[in-house]
Amino acid sequence: MKAAVLVEVGKPLEIEDVTISKPGPHEVLIRTAACGLCHSDLHFIEGSYPHPLPAIPGHEAAGIVEAIGSEVRTVAVGDAVISCLSAFCGHCEFCVTGRMSLCLGADTRRAEGSEPRLSRPDGTPVGQMLNLSAFAEQMLIHENACVRIDPDMPLDRAAVIGCAVTTGAGTIFNACKVTPGETVAVVGCGGVGLATINAAKIAGAGRIIAADPIPEKRELAKKLGATDVVDAMADDAAAQIIEMTGGGVDHAIEAVGRPASGDLAVGSLKRGGTATILGMMPLDHKVGLSAIDLLSGKKLQGAIMGGNRFPVDIPRLVDFYLRGLLDLDSIVAETIPLEQINDGFEKMKKGDAARSVITFA
Repeated sequence: MKAAVLVEVGKPLEIEDVTISKPGPHEVLIRTAACGLCHSDLHFIEGSYPHPLPAIPGHEAAGIVEAIGSEVRTVAVGDAVISCLSAFCGHCEFCVTGRMSLCLGADTRRAEGSEPRLSRPDGTPVGQMLNLSAFAEQMLIHENACVRIDPDMPLDRAAVIGCAVTTGAGTIFNACKVTPGETVAVVGCGGVGLATINAAKIAGAGRIIAADPIPEKRELAKKLGATDVVDAMADDAAAQIIEMTGGGVDHAIEAVGRPASGDLAVGSLKRGGTATILGMMPLDHKVGLSAIDLLSGKKLQGAIMGGNRFPVDIPRLVDFYLRGLLDLDSIVAETIPLEQINDGFEKMKKGDAARSVITFA
């Protein structure tokens, strides 16, 4: 199969022929239909987050099941599925207490010394990034890394649910539990931020403020449900949010992974408000609350993948799209072939578009 391989950090991905293994007992072979380009992939490509190389990035995908292992019970050949990087084992402390997105998923990988799922034709192993490696014509993953969806769902739209929408919507519904009338600020209007805004609208948030330095993204945020917009680079951005809400927001969600964005989220809170950090910050960076923030009852939390329970959440998000509540059409800026993947990442670096999605013939 053809795949986009990260051979060296800081260099373009290389399109190579890669060998994929046959499904083990709990594994699923998927014909990839579409895969979104996520900023998290760029962190690995640029080397700010380390990973053994060579490896195939890509983790926001949808496709059709081609084959299953002997013990697979959750999907069948021919099913449309969405993959999710928060593969879960189902029996650890986190899984059995309903915090599946925190599972380290050790049992969902092949045992050390086993045949690798991915390799070059000469037998050299190729790393499977985030248990998925979706920038490829096929994926071989554990059954607990995908979920069956309604076959009426367009797969080029379904793909972005696998990360951006699951993270953004999960944060609103699960991590923050936004209730009707509460105020929400979202810092960063990329794929995750836009999905967060759309979900806040679905949840009935009373005021939704989008903060982004790019005017086009602020306008797109309005289309997806933002009631107000702020230039995130303005010196008084936090003061603007506090003034327009009469004291700050109940929930401030950082969705880009920049230290200044985390500061803006914290600075926008009302007394008792909660800041949630979604973006992949530099590994040595710390986000914090001051003593006066703590005395004001403010809270700070992370929410990996939005604290999702993806086997339940993803089918619901698909239903939201099919019912016209979730606007994935506005989040997907373009569809491109695998051969244009590096161009897609260059556009991402410019920051003036929403999601690019690779589609496979």
